[in-house]
Amino acid sequence: MKPFWRLWKKSHCTWRSRERRSFLLFLAPSFLGVLIFVIFPFMDVVKRSFTTAVTSEFVGAANYRTVFANEAFRLAVKNTAAFTIVCIPLLVVSGFIAAVLLSHISSSGAVKSFSLLPMAMPTAAVAIVWEMIFYKPSFSVLVISYIWKNIGYTIVLWFAGILAVSKETIEAAQMDGAGGIRIFRYIILPDLKGSLFTIVILSVLNSFKIYREAYLVAGSYPPKDMYLLQHLFNNWFVNLELDKMAAATVCTGVVLFVMIFILQKLWDNEI
Repeated sequence: MKPFWRLWKKSHCTWRSRERRSFLLFLAPSFLGVLIFVIFPFMDVVKRSFTTAVTSEFVGAANYRTVFANEAFRLAVKNTAAFTIVCIPLLVVSGFIAAVLLSHISSSGAVKSFSLLPMAMPTAAVAIVWEMIFYKPSFSVLVISYIWKNIGYTIVLWFAGILAVSKETIEAAQMDGAGGIRIFRYIILPDLKGSLFTIVILSVLNSFKIYREAYLVAGSYPPKDMYLLQHLFNNWFVNLELDKMAAATVCTGVVLFVMIFILQKLWDNEI
């Protein structure tokens, strides 16, 4: 007769293997979707970035040299970086302040629905409203439009993080004599680390999707301070300059990956 600990170890290993198989089966459809619709197309873009657009002749890094020497590309990178640097802190801080203020309201469902209303508005209608309010399109119009449209999901994510803080921990701190500021600083804020990481990543990605508003307000060739990477990609696509477009896309993808990797390291190291 086998000892009990061997039987327990065998059953435990069997349970763990079943759990692992279930996890892999659950993950497989999403992984296949990402593989087919994201990774394989991006690998094809990487291949095209080293060839010509018409003849598919291998030209090495010539497309990358052409892109980096392009004045429009440098202007678009500058404006896109400035837009992201300005918008992300404004969006994160304003969404956090709004979520803290709204967390004291009992009807949280209505708050969430109202916060997400800007995301349900058609982009064309929003662009027309901004064009009516602001006579001359400018960089500040883009910033206001981006914050107005994306602050809803930011509030909801902050709101969910605040409500997920352990009530027992807060009550224990109150019994120990901790005030509201200390509770907020030492209990609530540390628990919002995951929410902050998610919000920053989504905000960075969404900051590269402001093209529709800028295009509807100012067209394909907007003022210099509104000329973003999306404008450049659109113009290259219309002109069938797919080789330069592929090289610039690879550069943009690498920058985004590095940014997300650095943010992940900072969060893991609790900096």
